[in-house]
Amino acid sequence: MLVKDFPEGCWESIFRFLGQGNDLESVSVVCKQFLSITNRIRISLTIHNPAIIFLPRLLSRFLRLKVIDLSYFTGELEGLLHQISQSGLDLDLINVSNQKTLPVDGLRELGSKMINLRVLICSNIGSLRDSHLIMIAYCFPFLKELDISFPLDSEVSDFGILKLSTMLENLHKIDLSGNHLVTNESLLSLCQNCRSLEEISFVTCFQITQVGIASAFRMRPSLASISFNIEKKRIHGPGLTPLPINMDLIVSLMSLKKLNAVDLSNSFISDEVLISLADSAGNFLKKLVLHDCCNFTFSGISYVLSNCQSIQCLDLRKADFLTDQCIKKLSMFLLNLTSINLSGCCQLTNSTFFILTKNCKFLNEIKMERTYIGVDGEEDFNSMSDFLINLQMKAVYFGDNILLNDVSLSKFSSVCPSLQFLDLSACEGISEECVVEVMKRCCKIRHLNLAYTGIEKFEINFEISQLEVLNLSGSRIEDETLFIISKFCIGLLFLDIQNCCYITTNGVRKVIENCRGLKALNLKNCRLVDDDFVFTLTFTKPSLRTIITPSGVDVYY
Repeated sequence: MLVKDFPEGCWESIFRFLGQGNDLESVSVVCKQFLSITNRIRISLTIHNPAIIFLPRLLSRFLRLKVIDLSYFTGELEGLLHQISQSGLDLDLINVSNQKTLPVDGLRELGSKMINLRVLICSNIGSLRDSHLIMIAYCFPFLKELDISFPLDSEVSDFGILKLSTMLENLHKIDLSGNHLVTNESLLSLCQNCRSLEEISFVTCFQITQVGIASAFRMRPSLASISFNIEKKRIHGPGLTPLPINMDLIVSLMSLKKLNAVDLSNSFISDEVLISLADSAGNFLKKLVLHDCCNFTFSGISYVLSNCQSIQCLDLRKADFLTDQCIKKLSMFLLNLTSINLSGCCQLTNSTFFILTKNCKFLNEIKMERTYIGVDGEEDFNSMSDFLINLQMKAVYFGDNILLNDVSLSKFSSVCPSLQFLDLSACEGISEECVVEVMKRCCKIRHLNLAYTGIEKFEINFEISQLEVLNLSGSRIEDETLFIISKFCIGLLFLDIQNCCYITTNGVRKVIENCRGLKALNLKNCRLVDDDFVFTLTFTKPSLRTIITPSGVDVYY
């Protein structure tokens, strides 16, 4: 059957299944019909290039855009927003994060043209003031989600939040983390005036007290997602002492019957807090983050997981009381778990990995950085009959595990043959031969991080067509390795070889010539690579969009 004989509606369904961005670019060059279809179904656009000369063409090409991300844009934003405003698009979301100042005039014009905008992200703005919040509320009265988190210089006060809350009554989600001047009054005004509020984050807003938090939760019991700190330490006399947990806060958590996500990172908590959360949320709870929390015990986390067995995402970083036996007991409750982060849990060994991959049938991501991985635990997993293949596992993060060795890594890859993402950064105990063996066994790997592993060669003699991202930063590879990569990794999109001191212009040239889809290249501190050669790539490699030169200059094409 010819392409033209297949209904366009069917092609659209297939391409939507492929996703957005890079997955559609290769499809769009097949024929004019595919180009037309992919243009129609693309809904998101991320702009990296500070030169906006091609923007009108992009905006007229993708007529159904709903999301524009400007957080990587380093140029003058006002003119760019003017072009977007005049495009006739009907956007749902725009991201203007990481700017030195908020583009007030551009946002005003955008608000006058795109009244249906629902999500505005303004995180990490250089300076944020009350007047900015009032302008946002006035220009985008139908906003449902607003992110004003972590401005570098925040002058946002309770006055600004109060005005915002009275003007955005339909707000569903807000993140005001890092605005250090706001107090209990801001939290109360949001919970009182924004009647549809479901998600709120106020991390490191330490003028908001436990009493204020308790009052706000009682006022808005329909909250589904909360993220905040319970301050770990407070100055008390000559030393530091834990801040006690207010009983009102523990009781108020019981009122939140619809909680599905809780993030208490970097908090001083207690088992009583966890018990209260479990009793209120029950099986509604899908996400629990307790990163770097202290003062809770195995009993507390066990109570939560036994009563909230619908949890899909669990973060217990730096819970240093956890052992392999603890994980074995907890895994019995993790029937729906898809992602777990146990980084910094220093007592966990290989046994934890095998226990989780065996008992958690839906687990597709595990992070065990800076653990005791590489050491056999008390559980006996010596023969292949002890292992249970987990075809769901797609991403494994083992970074900074200096004890990880070839024997352990080989076993892990045998258990997880469907891996797509593997991070082995700073794992100095693994060899080049073992990495090659893993690549053969896990042929679907798309992202491989071997940064600072000490690897000197990458001797493969088979095609790794799925590999898209390769990080070899800080390795001791030479041009010969780049020649091999250019021959067998022809699908490579991103290559990071910063601080690789032995590669030369010849090796880089070979990669550029053979990896036709290459889009990003990091050559920082590659002293034997010629800067002038890098700058000529703008003419010889049109697909290459981002380069960090040996001297550390970011170049966008």
